[in-house]
Amino acid sequence: MSETVQISTLTGDDSFKGYVARPSGTAKAAILVIQEIFGINAGIRRKCDKLAEDGYLAVAPDLFWRLEPGIELDPDIEPEFQRALDLMGKFDQDQGIRDIEATINYIRETEGVAKVGAVGYCLGGRLAYMTAARTDVDATVGYYGVGIDGLLGEKHAIANPLMLHIPTEDGFVDKDTQQAMHEGLDDHPKVTLYDYEGLDHGFATEFGERRSEEAAQLADSRTAEFFAEHLG
Repeated sequence: MSETVQISTLTGDDSFKGYVARPSGTAKAAILVIQEIFGINAGIRRKCDKLAEDGYLAVAPDLFWRLEPGIELDPDIEPEFQRALDLMGKFDQDQGIRDIEATINYIRETEGVAKVGAVGYCLGGRLAYMTAARTDVDATVGYYGVGIDGLLGEKHAIANPLMLHIPTEDGFVDKDTQQAMHEGLDDHPKVTLYDYEGLDHGFATEFGERRSEEAAQLADSRTAEFFAEHLG
């Protein structure tokens, strides 16, 4: 069962929408799904629906609501891809983390689910790292996060488990960045990194040309085991 809910901002003076997918029975935990630069589109909703099928309460907040509420874009359509890049350039990531924190509060206080994980893709992969460093989320996974080398100064604040999926041929994350991520995080007791040889950005998308079926299934199985262990 899915629905759209209103989530109050941290200051309480405004609210934004979130897509919620509910399991058939009592949720074993909750997972916050952090969007790509394409908004809460069909692929992100499908991520939520699959998590609900696995017994989780899944919530995807509309993080672009201050720019354009309800935006849905298709990465395989070039003008929409370019529009998404433009939105990303205007997006306030620090404010986005505050909205993610507000969503965590919503899950715990309104939905009544204490254990909360987060999983993010693309821009959401970067925000997943920031969420792990800046909130009290219980466990976090990031897929092909961009620019994490510039966030390594926050790694000391990561107190709960974090997993990062890194495609080695990511067009948005060069080899030097990947090396910096490994050098900065391989010895962190809470962080696990997985490389996916020869794969590009977006390989675990639900729909479209970017998906690599075998790698997506491998990464998603690792994510499922990670959440089962840390949100159980």
